[in-house]
Amino acid sequence: MIDFDELSSFYKGKKVLITGHTGFKGSYLTVILGMMGAKVYGYSLKPNTEPCLFDILYGTGMSSRNETELGIKLDSVKNVVGDIVESHIADIRDFDELWNFYSRVEPDIVLHLAAQPLVREGYRIPRETYEINVMGTVNILECIRQNPCCSSFLNVTTDKVYLNEEKPDYAYKEDDKLDGYDPYANSKSCSEIVTHSYASSFLNEAGVAVSTARAGNVIAGGDFSLDRIIPDCVKAVIHGQPIAVRNPGSIRPYQHVFEPLFVYLTIAMRQALDPAYAGWYNVGPDAEDCVTTGELAEMFVNAYGGNASWQAPEGAKGPHEAGLLKLDNSKIKRVLGWEPVWHMERTVQAITDWTKAWLSSNEAANEELIRQIISYAKEMKREQ
Repeated sequence: MIDFDELSSFYKGKKVLITGHTGFKGSYLTVILGMMGAKVYGYSLKPNTEPCLFDILYGTGMSSRNETELGIKLDSVKNVVGDIVESHIADIRDFDELWNFYSRVEPDIVLHLAAQPLVREGYRIPRETYEINVMGTVNILECIRQNPCCSSFLNVTTDKVYLNEEKPDYAYKEDDKLDGYDPYANSKSCSEIVTHSYASSFLNEAGVAVSTARAGNVIAGGDFSLDRIIPDCVKAVIHGQPIAVRNPGSIRPYQHVFEPLFVYLTIAMRQALDPAYAGWYNVGPDAEDCVTTGELAEMFVNAYGGNASWQAPEGAKGPHEAGLLKLDNSKIKRVLGWEPVWHMERTVQAITDWTKAWLSSNEAANEELIRQIISYAKEMKREQ
C-alpha cells in the first residue's frame, strides 16, 4: 500500500534532487517533500509560463497559522524558496553545470522530471525537444554513473511512449512496444531506452536502483501550460468566454497530479529499500476515469458554475494527436498496492476550488493547496 506516514518517515532528512522542479509537477513535488521533511534540491530552467505555479507558491509564501490534523505544521512549508528547496536555475543540457551541482549535493534520491513536455511544442521545435528529453536524460544518468551516491533514480516519462495503434478497449501494458509518434512522444520513448541501457550497463552494478514511470494526462490547479485542456478552461472562464475544446471526442487517462506524484515517491522509496522493485511502471487511472476531453470540459463547467460553458470550434485543425489512449494500471496495483484516491469528479472539484482561491489571492491559493494535500493524504489512508 501507499502510505503518507511511511513516505514521510523515509524521506525525512533525505537529500532529494528534482530536475524540472519549477515546472507544474515539480512545483507540487517540492511542497509535498517539504512537508515530509526532505532536503530538496532543484535543477531547472526558470518557469516558462506567466503566471506560473512555482512563483505563486514561493513568491508570496505559505500560510503558517495552524497545525494540520496530520501533525504537520504549515510553517514547515516556508515562505522563502530556499527554505524548502535549494533552487539552481540552469539548463539540463549543460552537463558541466549539472555535474557541478550534482556532485556538490550528492543526493540520496534523484527524481528526473526536466523535459520539454508539450506535444504541439515538439512539432514546432523537434531538435530542441530531442536535446532536452534525450540528452538531458543522458546527462543526469551520466552524473550518477560518475558518482553513484544515490540509492534510487526515477525517470518520469509519459503514457505517450507506446506505439499507439488506438485499439478500441485496449490499455497499454508495460511490456508493449515503445515508439511514440510525434517528436515529444518519441523523444520520451528514447529517454526510456537510454535509462534502461544505463541501468543495465552501469547503475545496477553500482547499487543504484532505476525505474521509469509512465504517467497519464495529469491535471490540477496551477497548470498554465499552452495547449492543455485545464489551462484552456481556466483562461476561458477568467475572460468570460466559452472553453474551446479542439478534440472533444479524444479519450485520455486523466488523473489529479497527486496520484502520480505519490506513486513516484513510493517507487523511489521502495526500490531504495529493495532493488527488486526497480523496473518500469504505468501510472494511470481506472477505466471509468478515462473520459473524453468533452466530458472533462463539461465536468469543469458544472463544478465552476456561473456562466462557464464550452464548445468545439468548427474547422479547428492541428498536428496529429492520438484520439484514444489508455493505460493498464494493474502492475502498480499488484506491486505497490496502489488504488486511485481521487476520481474525476473529486479531481475537477479540487481544480475549480484552487482556481477560485487563486483568483482571490496567491496566499489563498497556497492555503487551498495545503488543504488539498492534507485531504488527499487522509483519503489515501482510507482508500489503501
